[in-house]
Amino acid sequence: MIIDSHAHITEESLREDAPRIIADMKKDGLLAIVEVGCDFDTSRDAIEIAEKNDNVFALVGTHPEFAAVYGDREREFYLETAKHPKVIGIGEIGLDYYYETPEREVQKKAFVAQLELAHEAKLPISLHIRDAYGDLLNILKDNRHYIQHGMLMHCYCGSKEFVRELAPFDSYFAFGGVVTFKNAKKDDILRAVPSDRLIVETDCPYMTPVPFRGKRNEPKYVVNTAEYIANALGVDYEEFEKQTVKNTLSLFTKMRIK
Repeated sequence: MIIDSHAHITEESLREDAPRIIADMKKDGLLAIVEVGCDFDTSRDAIEIAEKNDNVFALVGTHPEFAAVYGDREREFYLETAKHPKVIGIGEIGLDYYYETPEREVQKKAFVAQLELAHEAKLPISLHIRDAYGDLLNILKDNRHYIQHGMLMHCYCGSKEFVRELAPFDSYFAFGGVVTFKNAKKDDILRAVPSDRLIVETDCPYMTPVPFRGKRNEPKYVVNTAEYIANALGVDYEEFEKQTVKNTLSLFTKMRIK
């Protein structure tokens, strides 16, 4: 049994199938699903589906794409819902410079504000970082006092050298279907991550792993990603599965699996 540490099953393309996905969790080898918010509405959806289902948990936060609308309403909502037993972290938050929108300074401001919020809430953070690793490191160094409860690099796309740069921030690293792509060339990065810091995810409905690439992604396909990683690392799959569950629970300390 394994945990999908980052999913979006309330997203429009999966919403109608979410009841079936949850009902089939045990059959599909899933111990738990972490549903992740990207803004006020999706964070509210994440909490709602977590409240209604055992072994579904929620993260709340504003994705950098929506940084321009992060304000008092979001801050108050996230801070209040952080008290909920099924809300286990703040995310996904961070920086995304791929499209250069919103402006970088707007993203940075919202990011730092949510680091502060996570510290106040005493919860770990899940980071979305794209083409922004230099600014990420500078912000983390400047705001080290806010990062006291663990940090997850969602869909890690940095270098193996940057794994070491992030180590002082109590970092965990999540990998999804991208690692299974023929041109991904991430095996050396996987080997650079300490075994007690490696986590798996789907980021469904996006980034479906091989051999299902081209289809809509679902939490059950996290098993395919985990099998690929275990093989790339040359470790026993069942032991790898247990280790990733242990790592996920070590980061998300509020997670209570039934």
